[in-house]
Amino acid sequence: MSRPAWTVPLAMTCVAALTATLLKAQDTQAGQTLYQSNCAGCHGLDGRGGEHAPDIATSAKVRQLTAEDLIRIIRNGISGSAMPSFATRLSQDQNAVIARYLRRLQGFGQIPAVAGDPERGRDLFFGKAGCSECHMAAGAGGFLAHDLSSYGGTHSPQEIREAILDPSRTADPRRSMATVTAGDGREYTGVIRNEDNWSLQVQGTDGAFYLFQKPELVKIARDTSTLMPADYGSKLSPREIDDLIRFLGGVAENQPKSATENSKR
Repeated sequence: MSRPAWTVPLAMTCVAALTATLLKAQDTQAGQTLYQSNCAGCHGLDGRGGEHAPDIATSAKVRQLTAEDLIRIIRNGISGSAMPSFATRLSQDQNAVIARYLRRLQGFGQIPAVAGDPERGRDLFFGKAGCSECHMAAGAGGFLAHDLSSYGGTHSPQEIREAILDPSRTADPRRSMATVTAGDGREYTGVIRNEDNWSLQVQGTDGAFYLFQKPELVKIARDTSTLMPADYGSKLSPREIDDLIRFLGGVAENQPKSATENSKR
């Protein structure tokens, strides 16, 4: 009995898809092996920096580099820094494999594998959960806390879940709130953006920036608690947290290519 004609192209399509999946898995494994033996000692296994080298996974500056930029840096190193040249140690193909693996560490092309609904997550982010009061996502939202547009692409679902449920673990002390009392008695409340021994810059809840000279201030009352609410574990259901995680992953996935990459097209 002869097979229907349509089964031949279908079978070829399935074989091609399976082959592509296997090649991608092999490429990832090769990249991981090369990265761990040549890069992880300084940059860390997750690429987020170590004692001897900076974060190359979540750094916005590094994430904006093109694949060609990354390959060139791996091959030539960075003059005047601790980044060596791998020109004599690795081939151009191996440099490219490492660059692709670094892109995976940076989260490109990956959406958090959770069963949440991104549309419900969006409604929560800009509604019930109140995330947008402080955070921005895809160009919309607040400004007092971190922009989360790429957060879902550089953090695992578990890391995002922990940040939501236990924000004190990941709180950034540089983002602390403070109430400043000026010499004329007026008070300004906001996030400390810059500070040194003599001056203090605060971004108020109205978005305006205020620069103060410390000797002229009456009082600086710092709030060491995190800006992030600590009651999401009771305020949101497990399904709603999944929805938020899925939304953040989708936002990161849909971010436009960097200006640096577009300029080289």
